[in-house]
Amino acid sequence: MCLAPQNELGAAGIEPEGREAHELADGTPVEYDYGFARLSFMGSQTVSKIIFGPDDVEPLLGITALESVGIGVDPITQTLKRYAALPLK
Repeated sequence: MCLAPQNELGAAGIEPEGREAHELADGTPVEYDYGFARLSFMGSQTVSKIIFGPDDVEPLLGITALESVGIGVDPITQTLKRYAALPLK
């Protein structure tokens, strides 16, 4: 999933469509609204679930959004790499 500040999502016209429980890295339980957004990056577009985080949160681009357009993270170089073809497995 992706995460962005709720004030910026609202300013972009993205509306909440539901609410879910999440667990922060320190184990703290929280509930956040979520919606769906069209994302554009590295010349590709996809639609992804996006969490309405606190206004001061650092935006996160989730791995499922990356994989849906054929982009993965190379753990050795710590860079984004485009797959030669989208895997169907």
